[in-house]
Amino acid sequence: MIIAISGKPGSGKSTVAKELAKRLGIKHYSTGDFMRKLAAERGMSLIELSKIAEKDFSIDDAIDSWLRKLAKQENDFVVDSRLAFYFIPDAVKIYLDVNLNIAAKRIFSGPVRETETKKIGNVETLKEELKQRMESERKRYMKYYGVDIDDKSNYDLVIDTSNISAEEVVEKIIQFLEERKKKF
Repeated sequence: MIIAISGKPGSGKSTVAKELAKRLGIKHYSTGDFMRKLAAERGMSLIELSKIAEKDFSIDDAIDSWLRKLAKQENDFVVDSRLAFYFIPDAVKIYLDVNLNIAAKRIFSGPVRETETKKIGNVETLKEELKQRMESERKRYMKYYGVDIDDKSNYDLVIDTSNISAEEVVEKIIQFLEERKKKF
């Protein structure tokens, strides 16, 4: 089974996807990690790379090609990716929502990823960068694919993670998967 976890930055996509994969005994992949790696290789932030990607399709194409190839080569994995629901239509599609203030606080208080070039100065600045990043992604995906990544009707399960722990989110997903399995 392929499980595609999408959602807003700071919603816990990566944390939940890693823990879910561990609990299910399958592999975990992340397009966010891939994008951070590209940004670090170019010596820029994610928002800077996202702005470039608005005009340079090759960045998204590299990520999307990797995702399509992965889905053809493997049958059982969890992937956290904004567009996996679109590129892997047979996946179980999960969307993690979060309040922007909570997302910014989570990211700000979390560890600096080794692929990030700088730590944001304060929560308000980070919140503005998150808004820019989400808008940039929304524009790109609409322009390149005609897809609204935040349209919750694209997903099999939507969870608001604002006031629950990653462990509780994983439990909700496992419960959903068990109920789904009973139907088929």
